[in-house]
Amino acid sequence: MFLSTLAWELPITDPVLKFLIILIIILFSPILLERIKVPPLLGLIIAGAIIGPHGFNLILRDSGIIMSGTAGLLYIMFLAGLEIDIADFKKNSWKSLVFGIYTFCIPMILGFLVSFYIFQYDMLASILLASMLASHTLIAYVIISKFGLSQDPAVSITVGGTMITDTLALLVLTIIVGMDAGEVDKAFWIRLCISILVFIMLVLFVFPPLCRSFFKKYNDSISQYIFVLALVFLGAFIAELAGIESIIGAFISGLALNRLIPRNSPLMSRVEFVGNAIFIPFFLISVGMLIDYRAFFTSWETIKVGVLMTLTATVAKYAAAVLTQKTFRFSKDQRRLIFGLSNAQAAATLAAVMVGYNVGILNDAVLNGTILMILVTCTMASLCAQKGAHNIVANRNKEIRLENTEEKEIQTQKILVALGSDSIISEQVNFALSIKIKNKENDNLYCAKIVDTDITDENTTKDYKRQLERATKIAAATDTEMKSILRFDLNINNSISSIINEIGITDLIYGQSIKREINNSEFKKLYECITVNPGCNAFIYRPIQPLSTIMRHMIILPEMAQMEKGFPGLINRLIMLMKNTGSKAVIYGEERTLSYIRDYMGKSSGLFLYIELNNWEYLSEIGEGLKHNDMLWIVLSRKGGISHNSYMPSIAGIVSKYTTDKNCVLVYPEQIGIDQGTKYYT
Repeated sequence: MFLSTLAWELPITDPVLKFLIILIIILFSPILLERIKVPPLLGLIIAGAIIGPHGFNLILRDSGIIMSGTAGLLYIMFLAGLEIDIADFKKNSWKSLVFGIYTFCIPMILGFLVSFYIFQYDMLASILLASMLASHTLIAYVIISKFGLSQDPAVSITVGGTMITDTLALLVLTIIVGMDAGEVDKAFWIRLCISILVFIMLVLFVFPPLCRSFFKKYNDSISQYIFVLALVFLGAFIAELAGIESIIGAFISGLALNRLIPRNSPLMSRVEFVGNAIFIPFFLISVGMLIDYRAFFTSWETIKVGVLMTLTATVAKYAAAVLTQKTFRFSKDQRRLIFGLSNAQAAATLAAVMVGYNVGILNDAVLNGTILMILVTCTMASLCAQKGAHNIVANRNKEIRLENTEEKEIQTQKILVALGSDSIISEQVNFALSIKIKNKENDNLYCAKIVDTDITDENTTKDYKRQLERATKIAAATDTEMKSILRFDLNINNSISSIINEIGITDLIYGQSIKREINNSEFKKLYECITVNPGCNAFIYRPIQPLSTIMRHMIILPEMAQMEKGFPGLINRLIMLMKNTGSKAVIYGEERTLSYIRDYMGKSSGLFLYIELNNWEYLSEIGEGLKHNDMLWIVLSRKGGISHNSYMPSIAGIVSKYTTDKNCVLVYPEQIGIDQGTKYYT
């Protein structure tokens, strides 16, 4: 009886076994093919072809596979919008437009000529087939993202251009189908334009405040992830209602949520992990299941159409990549990235050919030829993108080794989080992750809890250990190791100083409770600890709302701040925070200080808005002008420091007055020449 249950018939219908087979493929195909230098995503497509209905017929491409594959495709587009550098995207938007025109017009022209004069299709079929060649799918984005190149200018331009060319191609599909049905009139154009405008306004201007409000109320990581996922599919559905493809909706949703999901946050790690582990592999396998190699042995027309479509698409996309490279003076490897990202034909092409086939505009030869084109272009795109990404990373590693000063800072940065109350631990750790300079060693993060030796209550000690465990788990969610330290000491300041000296801490992060104002007494204790540790950057952080919901950072610098030893390091940390969170920053300071920052940052100086401030008497005006989602930074100096001024001792009152409902951080950059015996004074 038991053995009879194992007598399976093909295709397999048991859902448990089907899922097991797919998981085994996701696990082992990349491992096996990596040994012969084949990109993992290509291995998943080949595996899909082998187990699919046209291979060994192990698994049907049923509604479950289609649904999972659709989710994976939307996930790829969402990640592309989420990981793009918004500042760079805005700065290079016209470049994306240029590339979008190149990669749409060239395939459209070549595709139409081939279809009309060689295949001898009619006008509508020729235009539709040409639009299929103009679109492309960011399959190779997964490879480039793993190499850490998602913010390379060439990648940003290509991703932006993808949105343009896919939108145009899918609009052509909508118009051609409408013309075939005789529905294209003035009302059609008005309805289409209004629906697209409403879609863009909804996603870009409603999704961010909705998400920000949810993050403020619910700090649960699972709830946040599910909410983000729901918004992605909602954006995709609204796009369909507007008459455009869901992949455009997923991409725009990624752009809308870009600033709310910091790159070094646990939430971003969950988004990438689930996508790369489940959703995206399912999409690649589902694409492979479409491949029917038998069609190329039964029809000469299919072979001719498939080969010519593949050649036309490849030549056109390569020409667009070369023109983009020459226009913007990119390197050969960046051209490989552009070509690798834009050559793969899959999602939008499939959508167009299926719609065209179902309404009778396209024939069987085009349908089967499209499958051949998908296989060949995805293979070429994967190999080309991997080669370009590998070369760029190798060259950058050589350049980094030559940057002795920067390399030294990357190797020596060590952050200590002095844990505060239980309610702000997650925000302290997130702040540390946001200012953390990328380090391959990943071992430069520490958290500490100091226990008063007079406390004999075991429950209190257990609670402190639990807080340390919680902090390490939050960091672990981003694949970052955080080492915990539990110390017993009568004097908290002395204990923290010992840790700083023993480990060589460069950045100290205090957490100030959100339930209390920064009163003079508490500020005195913090100041004394900071004063005896002038050799590190100290941050007193008071989080009222999650760092990811902050829209603007208001940074106030004292006169001569640029003369302090730790000022360049502070700017580096601000750059990291801006890039990780995608938020805006306004810097107030003396003109000489602002000029120093502009020169120091070079091309990255556009991350900040600069406003001249020559007198701290105007701090109250800045405080009164703070908006709801602003975060106030005040850069201070220990007594005796070059940039110290008479307003600093009374800063606690200013902060308490204007930041009762806003995030605030007081910063003491690393300084030299400070008397460690200096006491706090009023």
